[in-house]
Amino acid sequence: MTAIPTDLAAHFENDCTTLCHCWLLERGDGQRLGFTDHDRALVVDGQLYEPDSGFAQSEARASLGMGVDSVDVEGALTSDVLSEEDIAAGRLDGATVRTLLVNWADPGQNAQIRAAVIGKITRADGGFLAELESITAYLDRPSGRHLRRTCDARLGDQRCGASLAASALNGAGAIIGMTAPFTLSVTGLGSFAPDWFSHGMLTWATGTLAGVEEMVLEHRVAEEGVLLRLSGASPLPETGNTFTVVAGCDKRFATCKAKFGNAVNFRGFPHLPGNDAAYGYVTGTAVHDGRALVR
Repeated sequence: MTAIPTDLAAHFENDCTTLCHCWLLERGDGQRLGFTDHDRALVVDGQLYEPDSGFAQSEARASLGMGVDSVDVEGALTSDVLSEEDIAAGRLDGATVRTLLVNWADPGQNAQIRAAVIGKITRADGGFLAELESITAYLDRPSGRHLRRTCDARLGDQRCGASLAASALNGAGAIIGMTAPFTLSVTGLGSFAPDWFSHGMLTWATGTLAGVEEMVLEHRVAEEGVLLRLSGASPLPETGNTFTVVAGCDKRFATCKAKFGNAVNFRGFPHLPGNDAAYGYVTGTAVHDGRALVR
């Protein structure tokens, strides 16, 4: 249950109240944006809440049990606050939105009435509609480790431990054309073997997507030159945009050992027998002496 401060609770008892909603949006990169459905800007606990976006929300509901409650928030896309490029680039994915009930005549009287995570976002006609999911939505998402042969760490993170500083693992280039949707012809990677950057991370250095990361699904060499096929999670970049890219890992033990020399930190279970090994005794030809299946 929401804890209402005594001064705000006393304001509720008045015949006439001066209440509005404020929303504090906290992006994954740490940026905080404030919006309000009041007609003037408000400062609440040191945070500025702007009215320009036209934020409004649908009916909110809180139910008992473990079901996921949701509420829709809609607003206008403005280049200086929220842009369509930010949404398309995923900068708002997973952002936290805190809803406050505020006495606009005395902003010091306020209470947080909801904390939610941005789910699906729909864009149309210069505006957006965002679905805010309650924290119980996390219960529907897989967490923890999985027992599988492949590694479940992200390349270069603390669990992986691989150093990505070597020049052999890094490349840079620019877009010179497009051969298919999200398949880009690029310069600067001619000295690298095909597939070297498959499953790697590309970071845009220039253009409207500067700073945005995207997965490289395929790195190959064709008649058109060096081609990179991207995941398509971000909008199409423009010809001439530059990028940096890190060598990819397909999460297999052999790749971890040969490409990155990081077998000691492999976070999978490469010796886990599969169904073929478990049921191999049926044929009478398999050897079951406990030896390693992967070397």
